[in-house]
Parts: sequence; C-alpha cells; structure tokens
Amino acid sequence: MNAQPGWARRALRPLSALTEHRSLTLELAKRDVLGRYRGASFGLLWSLISPFLMLMIYTFAFGTVMGNRWPQVEQGGASFSIILFAALIVHGFFSEVLNKAPTLVTANPNFVKRVVFPIDILPWPLVMSALFHAGTTLLVFLALRLVMDGQLAWTTLFFPLVMLPLVVLCLAIAWFLAALGVYLRDITQVTPLLSLALLFLSTAMMPLESVPDSYRWVFEYNPLSFIIDQARAVLLWQQLPDAWGLLRYLAVATGLAYLGRFFFAKARSGFADVL
Repeated sequence: MNAQPGWARRALRPLSALTEHRSLTLELAKRDVLGRYRGASFGLLWSLISPFLMLMIYTFAFGTVMGNRWPQVEQGGASFSIILFAALIVHGFFSEVLNKAPTLVTANPNFVKRVVFPIDILPWPLVMSALFHAGTTLLVFLALRLVMDGQLAWTTLFFPLVMLPLVVLCLAIAWFLAALGVYLRDITQVTPLLSLALLFLSTAMMPLESVPDSYRWVFEYNPLSFIIDQARAVLLWQQLPDAWGLLRYLAVATGLAYLGRFFFAKARSGFADVL
C-alpha cells in the first residue's frame, strides 16, 4: 500500500485526534466529563440538574422583560422559558470551550514534557466534553418542551447539523486560545466576560427584530446569533435549517480551524520553556 501523500497528511492533520489517536482522545474526553463531577453526591446527574437550575434563574430574571418581545410568546406558540432554553444549549456549549481553552496546555504541563504525546489533540476532548453536556441539556429541553408545550418538533432531527459549524469554530478557538494561554495568562480573566457579552449581545434574549437598527449589526455579527436562530428554527418552529447559511458558516469555521491548528503548531515549540 502506498504511503499517504504529504499534502493529504497535512490536510488531515487537524483530524488526527479522530484518525490516529481516537482511543486517547475519547479517554481524555471521558476523564474531563467524569472529573467535573468527581466527589459530588449526585455525580453525573448534575449534568441534568445544572441546566434546569440555570433556566429557572434566567427565566425569573428576564422572563417578564424579555418575554414580551417575542411574538411567539404572545401568540401562545411557545413559552419564554423554552425559547430561552434553546439558546442556552448553544451558548452553554460555546461558553464551556471558550472558558476552558486557555488552560488546556497550562493545566497539563506533564503532557508538554512528553515528546511522544500528541498535545495538539487536546482541543478535541474539550469539545467532546462540551458536546456531552450540550446533549444532556438537550434532553432536559426536550422533556420540558413536552411537559410545558405538549409537543416536540420533528425537525429536531436536524439539530446536530445546526451545531456542526459551531463545533468546528470551537475547535478553531480552542487551538488559538490554548496556545495564547501559555504566553498570556490574563486571557483566563477575559474569556468569562466575553462569554457573557456574547450571550447578552446575541439573539438569545430577544429577537433581532426588536433590536434598534443602530445596534443590530452587533447582534448580526455575533457568531452565536445565527446558530441560535437556526437551533430555534428546528427545535421550536418546525422549520428546516438554512442549508446555504450553515455551509457558509462551516466553510469559514473550517478555514479558521486550519489556521488555529497551524498557529498552535508554531507556538508549541516554546511551551516547554514557558511552563
């Protein structure tokens, strides 16, 4: 069998976690998920309890003010809690990656010192762990949707396709921030604030139509807004996703992922000296 061409190996390098190091990647993802709940009395049940409690807090805090901005709430098509919850699935996934990525390398200095360890795969377990929690949050959403509104949208089947471009974008962000976090430790102070800003300056809380024209561009350029709108389309409104829009998003995210992987590879030569 002929060896794989050099250009093909370079093109598939960001996917090495799924091709060459699949078992290691899955084991690290499992360790990340279980490590979060180690020692907790309810264990993995917190992955179901936490999104429910978060929903109650946001609904209590913003339901009266923001709920009136949604025509679907006034028309009885869905409750504000469910509309908000659909957005929190997306934001929760993105926020987990954003907040943990800067410490991927600094929290694992022993991996850096092992020459044979493929440190560039570290963003993959993080994204997989975030996907696990997004999946559990989706289960809570579906249960609440059934109880509160008495229905489930058949278009929910398209939800993984809606999330795919965001998954690729999160890989890109994880590679960039993991490398920068080694040299600029202050990033860990910025990402939580950025996560909150991206939540409140997106269509998570209010529809784009209710945003003043002069500020609407901020919401439109928020990378979460389009995915949140598409998530609501398939989870709530029984609409097919915007295939062309998702393909464009995926194309840009893929380009950024390759750039992020390249940046990480160039920066890793100095990791051992800094750590």
